[in-house]
Amino acid sequence: MSIKKQCLKNKPECKVTFKFEKKDGLKVESVKIVGDFNNWDKNTEPMKPLKTGAFTQTISLNNNAQYQFRYLVNDSEWFNDEEADDYTNAGLGNSEQNSILNL
Repeated sequence: MSIKKQCLKNKPECKVTFKFEKKDGLKVESVKIVGDFNNWDKNTEPMKPLKTGAFTQTISLNNNAQYQFRYLVNDSEWFNDEEADDYTNAGLGNSEQNSILNL
């Protein structure tokens, strides 16, 4: 997994490209980025599949902000990004964590 940030000079926003790499032993049919920037909407637009088996999506987000997010795979399994800026408790009463993105 990877995150590429490109902050714009003439606008207060960053274009953030997320990439979810395929995982050994996991058949991935769809991946969605779900977070506070889209109100944790599980019906958000899926990431685009690449020929390599990875998935990618670019989102424009406000600069100088912090966002929590996770990847929703096959509408059933949650994953964090190993390259996230930090992690925080997801507030679900267990050990689940959310990835943090700092812009």
